[in-house]
Amino acid sequence: MTTRNCLVTGASRGIGSVIAGRLSAAGHRVALTARSADQLAEVAEKLPGPSLCLPADVTDPAAMQNVFSTVEDTWGTVEVLVLNAGAAVAKPIADLTDDEWLGQLDLNLTAPFRAIRRAVPAMAEGGWGRIVVISSIAGKAGEPNLAAYTASKHGVIGLVRAAAAELAKSGVTVNAVCPGYVDTPMTDGWVEKISARTGRPQDEIRTALERKQPIRRLITPEEVADVVDLCVASAAITGQAINVDGGAVQS
Repeated sequence: MTTRNCLVTGASRGIGSVIAGRLSAAGHRVALTARSADQLAEVAEKLPGPSLCLPADVTDPAAMQNVFSTVEDTWGTVEVLVLNAGAAVAKPIADLTDDEWLGQLDLNLTAPFRAIRRAVPAMAEGGWGRIVVISSIAGKAGEPNLAAYTASKHGVIGLVRAAAAELAKSGVTVNAVCPGYVDTPMTDGWVEKISARTGRPQDEIRTALERKQPIRRLITPEEVADVVDLCVASAAITGQAINVDGGAVQS
């Protein structure tokens, strides 16, 4: 097995931390980035292989330039890029502010674009690369009270498809993984916000989210990481947006 240099965004908890663990267990070097230095350090302590903790806000171009430069100066080219950082604003479309709309596009669409743009030249020159964006099933179907998030996730799937088509002959693959509702701190935050806005009990809201998926439960972060593993391993899977949603959207 060839050891690769990996960069995972949003790596401090949830799906990102599990993906980082998988890559490290597979023998790769893993750079972790997120806003929380303390949480990154906790994740890094559990990794079996070499790691770098690089706290940064993915929406800050200068900070992300420094993240890439640090990985390159320490290990070399970023060969596996997993773009997991993201968040959702949950409220009716009529209540969304311009700042909330633009913030969702910046975090969920523009930040991945900048990271892909930064990574692609060296990957293509080296003749090998894997880019995986953690999108959402909201990138496949509309979801009430998540207009900005849904729009940004639809957009990032378009970015993935265009990049994959452009890079198909280069040895670089680009894919999206589209989870449904996953048992993570992000989903916990949604439940809390919906409960605060509607007055409904949190247990009732969580049950409703589980029932949106035919398997009648939340997806686990490990199940999302399974698909990321596949995208990293395969040279023939590219330009895909792979659902991990318990059968909710059959596409």
